[in-house]
Amino acid sequence: MSNLTKLEFAALDVNGKNYMSWTIDVKMHLESMGILDTLKEINLCSSQDRAKANIFLRRHVDDMLKFEYLNTNVPSILWKDLRERFDHQKEILLPAARDEWNSLRFQDFKKVNDYSSALFRICSQLKFYGQSVTDADMLEKTYSTFHASNITLQQQYRLQKFKRYSELNSFLLVAEQNNTLLMKDHQSRPTK
Repeated sequence: MSNLTKLEFAALDVNGKNYMSWTIDVKMHLESMGILDTLKEINLCSSQDRAKANIFLRRHVDDMLKFEYLNTNVPSILWKDLRERFDHQKEILLPAARDEWNSLRFQDFKKVNDYSSALFRICSQLKFYGQSVTDADMLEKTYSTFHASNITLQQQYRLQKFKRYSELNSFLLVAEQNNTLLMKDHQSRPTK
């Protein structure tokens, strides 16, 4: 039987593919509830707090996992067991994230926001697995993957000497909006 109550975030999938985001979500929610310490192996939490944490964890795991860990009633033990089972995802997902980073190209996206979303998703994965990605890395990735026909634009953006990716992103969004308006105007009033 599936969960009938509305979840605060996606339940941990039985194959662990969302383990990274799930652990972050669990920690944030338990912290907001004041019961994050229940995940520590040695803690002085009340039985009521442990029960709340256990209910919360069990509600946010796939039904198959819930059944598998049916006899685990201590949140710190359940947390440890799940970490032992799924923490290897780092070894699986880090090479995939690196590959995505290597193949990410600005020119492959029609919209700036689509590129930025992909860029930030990949950067988040890399950072979660301990690989640092700086604003300079994101800027260089973007500049170096402009389409060859836009080499002049790439050089103009480089000359702006942006320090943060968000600054470049703002410029790209404005340019995209201006291009959209120009094309719309051109289509509604064609030149002779």
